[in-house]
Amino acid sequence: MTTDTPPRPPNAAVAIVTVSYNSGRYLAEFLASTYAASTGSTRVVVADNASRDEAEARRITEAAGAIFLPMGSNRGYGYAVNRAVETLPPAVEWVLISNPDVVLEPGSVDELLRVGAAEPTVGAVGPAIQEPDGEYYPSARQLPSLRNGLGHALFANIWPSNPWTRRYRREGQHDAVRSTGWLSGACVLVRRSLFDALGGFDEEYFMYFEDVDLGFRITRAGYRNLYQPAARVMHVGAHATRESSDQMRRAHHRSAYRFLALKYSGWYLAPLRWVLGIGLGVRSRLPRRTP
Repeated sequence: MTTDTPPRPPNAAVAIVTVSYNSGRYLAEFLASTYAASTGSTRVVVADNASRDEAEARRITEAAGAIFLPMGSNRGYGYAVNRAVETLPPAVEWVLISNPDVVLEPGSVDELLRVGAAEPTVGAVGPAIQEPDGEYYPSARQLPSLRNGLGHALFANIWPSNPWTRRYRREGQHDAVRSTGWLSGACVLVRRSLFDALGGFDEEYFMYFEDVDLGFRITRAGYRNLYQPAARVMHVGAHATRESSDQMRRAHHRSAYRFLALKYSGWYLAPLRWVLGIGLGVRSRLPRRTP
């Protein structure tokens, strides 16, 4: 896109929100893909979590006709998304929340919107997420239970094909429309009225599991999380994410424990939470093999 790109109309029924944090190498491609993702005009907001390259992120964003929203500091992914959604006009009925290292395929937003708008019980719709090597990311999963969560936490690194991980990740089910426990926050279309009613993302999750928690609360509110593989996106930064730092891995496992501890908070479950905490702590210190 060039600086001659016209501003996007402010009253679109669908808006796109992404969070930038040192994302300059992906941001331009993501923003370029938003134009063909929908036949209608969409408002796009980039919430920036105090990137080192903030000036460049602003330049790229505004050159693409999108809105740059600096956070001033990094208070987490969910916090930034919530602030961005708050800036959207009331006319926006659906919000596509996406990572900036995603490329939206042409028509993908229209397909997600078509499915969501047709069924009033749908609270969120997620696309098929492919990786550069052609593999599908397991973006529509069961909500973690104590049994599956514990088995996945303890064995995913040393026994990747274990039944608990397979059941949780629902691998091999990438081509069927289905309701699911939660949809990956890497790219998900959310009903704006429901997102607002639920208070948006839980900002206590600095990173990771805010999407799991949102999926859980959507289900608890009587709505569905629907996976629609006819809409596709490419997660071009997937491999970089897998090579995340030890600090990020520990943050992932802390968030996983927080979700399960809140979901299963009964005093009589304290021994299981203790075992789960140990398992997640051990796994967070092992070389990462599976997301």
